[in-house]
Amino acid sequence: MKQTPISAYVQVGGIIYFARMIDKIRKHARGELREDYWENLGQGFDGRCCNFLRVSYEDLRTRVLEGGTDEEILGWCQQHGRAVNATDILVWNGFARTRGWRDEATEGFEKYKAASGLAHRKDLLTYFDYYEVDEGRAPR
Repeated sequence: MKQTPISAYVQVGGIIYFARMIDKIRKHARGELREDYWENLGQGFDGRCCNFLRVSYEDLRTRVLEGGTDEEILGWCQQHGRAVNATDILVWNGFARTRGWRDEATEGFEKYKAASGLAHRKDLLTYFDYYEVDEGRAPR
C-alpha cells in the first residue's frame, strides 16, 4: 500500500522537516511512497533543506540508501555540507514552520490548497498545516 511521508514537524537534531525528507527517500526507494509525491522529490522543501545543510539532494539520497539512522545521516550532512548551530536551526525551523503564511509564498500556497479542495480551510495557514490535514493528521 502506498503511503504518505511522516509529519514535517518530526525533528532530528532539533531540525524539523529533515526526517520527512529522509522518510520520502526511503519510501520511494521501496516503492511505498504515494505517486503524487514523486514529482517534487528533491524540490521545494527538500531542496531548501538540502541547501540549508549545503548538500546536494542526489548525494543525500545516495547516503540515505546506504543505510543508517536519521541521526547518522544528519551527522553525514554536517560533515559533507556544513555544521549547523542552535541559531541556524532556530532560523530554519522558523522559516519552515511558517512558510506560506504572510510571505512571498502565500499566493502559491492558496492556489495549492484550492487545487486540493481545501481552499475553505482558513485554519490552514502554512504548508506544514496543509501537510498535516492532507495526510490525515490533526493540524497543530
